[in-house]
Amino acid sequence: MTWSWAAAGFRAIGKDNDSIVTDADTDLLIVGSGFFGLTIAERAATQLGLKATIIERRGHIGGNAYSEIDPETGIEYHKYGAHLFHTSNERVWEYVNQFTSFTNYQHRVYATHNGEVFPLPINLGTVNQFFRAAYGPDEARALIAEQAQELGGKEPENLEEKAISLIGRPLYEAFIKGYTAKQWQTAPTKLSPEIITRLPVRYTYDNHYFKDTHEGLPVDGYTPWLERMADHPNIEVRLNTDFFDESQPLNKTAMAGKVPIVYTGPIDRYFDHTLGALSWRTLDFEKEVKPTGDFQGCAVMNYSDEDVPFTRIHEFRHFHPERDYQTEKTLIMREYSRFAGGGDEPYYPVNTPEDREKLEGYRKLAEAEPNVLFGGRLGTYKYLDMHMAIGSALSRFDNVVRGWFA
Repeated sequence: MTWSWAAAGFRAIGKDNDSIVTDADTDLLIVGSGFFGLTIAERAATQLGLKATIIERRGHIGGNAYSEIDPETGIEYHKYGAHLFHTSNERVWEYVNQFTSFTNYQHRVYATHNGEVFPLPINLGTVNQFFRAAYGPDEARALIAEQAQELGGKEPENLEEKAISLIGRPLYEAFIKGYTAKQWQTAPTKLSPEIITRLPVRYTYDNHYFKDTHEGLPVDGYTPWLERMADHPNIEVRLNTDFFDESQPLNKTAMAGKVPIVYTGPIDRYFDHTLGALSWRTLDFEKEVKPTGDFQGCAVMNYSDEDVPFTRIHEFRHFHPERDYQTEKTLIMREYSRFAGGGDEPYYPVNTPEDREKLEGYRKLAEAEPNVLFGGRLGTYKYLDMHMAIGSALSRFDNVVRGWFA
């Protein structure tokens, strides 16, 4: 039997709908329907009674957290890569539980290196398997400490040296070097040491990926959760609507300065790249249906070796073992990483020294924009997990948006 979800009460209006929203019809314009924008809209509607209009460039709600059902297998998959919810922020946890309940899923990752599978993050099991040993915690700790002394006290000048100073060369070359080179499309010797501040090695056999108080996946999927956040009579979502497209009425030229705006797109795009384009990484995904009930035995398998072109494979059936998915076929998705070009979807800020210099300039321009709040991963040029985006939105709603309508 295939698994499916029921349609939520949420309804979105497409760009070509005859109903046109003007600046007189809304109290707050929100650009982007990811978690930051949805949280602001929901709070504005329910706490302040405001009419909030969300415009979304894509054809669906939810930004990169969006998920859908694969028609061939009936398996829910995360269209833009695996999204795992976890948090230790009690306010965020209480907030999200208004819209969904969560499974007890705990994320675990494995890595393939030289044809062998190892548990991640690096832990006592990884160390003993890699070195073909039976070290106890103290012996393993002493071994890694010895290997990490290779630089002899020299200040690391690049990512490779920084990683070696943290976990030693053997583990670095096995699990970090190739993966990082693929992820950044740059040799680790040419990447800043600031990219990694720590590479923990656990001296137990625990390979539970996150250490937060709360963890799980939405019981009936991400999209129903996202749609429930927008399911309020004061919230309107307009899909396929580009903020910078002046052929539609809710564009930047028409709306800026006339209605408060929450902007969650790329901050450099808002200012027409006046100070130069910030650099981003993007991801490419390759879906494939396999004629088996289980392809790899786990949700995520990293591929550490540089001669494998993709960074990891997701097998989405393993995110929800409680569901009654059919067992004749399974859905996998390979993930590739590269620098984003002009027409690519930005995912992660590269954050070079040149980027940080430009960002400072953009932040000053943002501060001068009246009644515009820049938020989310793209609007702040920061990598934010889902719970961080939601927590930031709750805080900015209290400290900024409320003040606009006080």
